[in-house]
Amino acid sequence: MKAVNKKVLSVFIALCLLIGLSTGFLSLEKKEHAEAAGKKKTEVKNIIFMVGDGMGVPFLAAHRYMKDNPNTKIIENTTFDSYLVGMQTTYADDEEQNITDSASAATAMSSGVKTYNAAIAVDVHQNEVKTVLEEAKALGKSTGLVATSELTHATPASFGAHDISRHNMNQIADDYFDEMINGKHKVDVMLGGGLKNFVRTDRDLTEEFQNKGYSYVTNKNEMSSDKNKQILGLFADGGLPKMIDRTKEIPSLKEMTNVAINKLNKNKDGFFLLVEGSQIDWAAHDNDIVGTMSEMEDFEQAFKAVIEFAKKDKETLVVLTSDHSTGGYTMGANGEYNWFPEPVQSAKRTPDFMAAEIAAGKSVEETLNKHSGLELTSEELDTVVIAAEPIDGVKDVTKIDNAIENIYNARSNSGWTTSGHTGDDVAVFAYGPKKDRFSGLIDNTDQAKFIFDILEENSPYLPLTIEDVSSKSTKIKGMTAPGATISVKVGKETIGSGKANENGEFIINIKNQKAGKELTVLAKNKDKSSKVVKLLVK
Repeated sequence: MKAVNKKVLSVFIALCLLIGLSTGFLSLEKKEHAEAAGKKKTEVKNIIFMVGDGMGVPFLAAHRYMKDNPNTKIIENTTFDSYLVGMQTTYADDEEQNITDSASAATAMSSGVKTYNAAIAVDVHQNEVKTVLEEAKALGKSTGLVATSELTHATPASFGAHDISRHNMNQIADDYFDEMINGKHKVDVMLGGGLKNFVRTDRDLTEEFQNKGYSYVTNKNEMSSDKNKQILGLFADGGLPKMIDRTKEIPSLKEMTNVAINKLNKNKDGFFLLVEGSQIDWAAHDNDIVGTMSEMEDFEQAFKAVIEFAKKDKETLVVLTSDHSTGGYTMGANGEYNWFPEPVQSAKRTPDFMAAEIAAGKSVEETLNKHSGLELTSEELDTVVIAAEPIDGVKDVTKIDNAIENIYNARSNSGWTTSGHTGDDVAVFAYGPKKDRFSGLIDNTDQAKFIFDILEENSPYLPLTIEDVSSKSTKIKGMTAPGATISVKVGKETIGSGKANENGEFIINIKNQKAGKELTVLAKNKDKSSKVVKLLVK
């Protein structure tokens, strides 16, 4: 009987404790909800989106073998491996091709809209689509583009410009200057290649950017010593040299990324930064395992720097993926169950670099002995000598390049199925707050959809973008939150007002104003959040 009473008493006490704890938790939960309702906490202040162009899964595996410690039985992980969260589909919305190009894939990731191959942030009807970079800028964040390609190349262009074709690279460069968001240039930091697209006979955009307060730099020292928040850095006429071919004057992807972060992070409202390892793809198109692994290393070092920043910052979301896979690469070929990294590790320059020297007149044997890192057989040497024989007095650099690449492919036992893209799914990596959104199997359009949601959820601002207003304008057009009220003032006088529709679009009738007049546009949402934008009449 006493034992029963003890049991009953024990149960009673446990129930009392449980009720008390539950009440405490409920009270705490109510308090937290009340605080959350009173003050919106920003979990994601900064977003860094990284693209390894052409970086299929086999390149991740080959890079792991390249980094392996031969003195251990295991193959050690790379920096990428710890942050793998899922996979991504990559198909395009193209009437003729269901395998994507870089422009279509980048548009999907920047806007959440599938489109045709070659499209730069336009849909299948060639209408412009809003990008996550543009949304970040509209929310008061700083923005940046970093790439080892031309800044006007498909991936960076699809985040910061709009064009019906990726091949219109001069017009894309113009977009970076001409297209404004709330009267401001949409990209604050631009670092990469493509000088020829910015400095032309018809226009010098480097001067135009400098006239608007940007710094303009052309080498690593100038970039590193610059103190300005806005910068245009162009380090090559076209794409930058690959990592193992690079001179000391040209910054690495890691160095450009660190400079971009340091500048953009000065904005208290945060930033959006796109970083592209562009030439993994270029080397893979060439079936060049040396160049591909060079660019994988360059990309990994940039990723490592980004992760180091994000771990210290604690309010930065990092997402890394690829737009597609290139080359149909296989580790192992011809039925042989081996892949050998040593020949690739031995290379001191890319086949591209060696071929260019030979085509320019240097000795085949001397060039290969100096840069290949290999003890070549007479048969291997002969293949390059034959490829270097001039036709009508001209050496074919592509034939020479292919001959050298074939040596490394044979020595490493590398296989390739195409010189183009493949339809493989690609890996997704993520770190920081909200990283779980990107886990599992997602589509490339989900990247933008998730980022748009995160920007909206974590913004202390009401979004508000306004089209340019000229002295002939009798309407103000823009985008804000659905249902928000808008008023337009000149000084203290209200010259127009209205309400955004269910899509957030608004058109406000106004009297036309003289050029140079300052307009103040105020948007107020139902949740009492607001945004003010001032702009000058053109």
